[in-house]
Amino acid sequence: MNSKKPPKKTQQSSKRSAPQSKRTLKPSKGSTEAATVTLSVAPEVQKKSAVTTSSADGERIQKVLARGGIGSRREIERWINEGRLKINSMIVGLGDRLKTGDHLQLNDRVVHWEKFAAQPTRVLLYHKPVGEVVTRRDPEGRPVIFSKLPKLAASRWIAVGRLDINTSGLLLVTNNGELANHLMHPSSEVEREYAVRILGEVTDAMLTRLKEGVELEDGKAKFDNIIFFGGEGANKWYNVTVAEGRNRLVRRLWESQNVVVSRLMRVRYGPVVLPERLKTNAFYELTDKELDLLFEFAGMPGEKRYIDKPEIKDQRSKKR
Repeated sequence: MNSKKPPKKTQQSSKRSAPQSKRTLKPSKGSTEAATVTLSVAPEVQKKSAVTTSSADGERIQKVLARGGIGSRREIERWINEGRLKINSMIVGLGDRLKTGDHLQLNDRVVHWEKFAAQPTRVLLYHKPVGEVVTRRDPEGRPVIFSKLPKLAASRWIAVGRLDINTSGLLLVTNNGELANHLMHPSSEVEREYAVRILGEVTDAMLTRLKEGVELEDGKAKFDNIIFFGGEGANKWYNVTVAEGRNRLVRRLWESQNVVVSRLMRVRYGPVVLPERLKTNAFYELTDKELDLLFEFAGMPGEKRYIDKPEIKDQRSKKR
């Protein structure tokens, strides 16, 4: 099998029609490997209040749990309306807050919410290799991406979307569940760009069908953009863009045209591009300035930097 790397991109992929900013974040001074961030800027349940009514006490339940990646704020509000959350054994209401010492349950299971306390947001760009799975524990004993990341003392890493075991490339991870949900939610229609190597003849008619949409087993799907990037013999490279995260979507679209995907790599997620010199199994952490741009892209307010981040050893590749 041809093992050549994807050709370097020579054309700009087309942008979606949503309003976007054209700013590009340059690598910070002294950093040659910094990531490029291009901004495209139930039945009724009667409830009894479980906490004091003072708005100054504690933090809203949905905000705490969303930060921890338990669910989106909207999902958690629905769980509250369905009576699935309790504080100190009492069913909670939408205005209730969590305070130090409160005992929280979701579906009668204890939630250790204290570890979701306010922490400075962190985002890592991880270069996933083929052969790793995006899960915390794998029953088959395969390597998992979270074992390659630095440990967090008071929270956990949350993957922004997934890549299957045979797909490599850019994977964003963060300790901010609300940010992750904004970037993953289908309504956000965040672009994902892939470099894909195809084995087989690709015709103009085939490309037209892929851009107009084809029926898959879980509904109609399409590529928003397809760019030919070269190749020799039977193997050809393309860059394709999709705006949804259905399982194995890129592979299934190509396979619907009776061609084989022999290599697949994600090179961009929304405004974040995989740094060219970031080796597999290595990560790069976004700077505060880059984080501000990512918050803006996600439609979220930036956060105050009143808590110092613990230092993480940078794993960017270096010249040999």
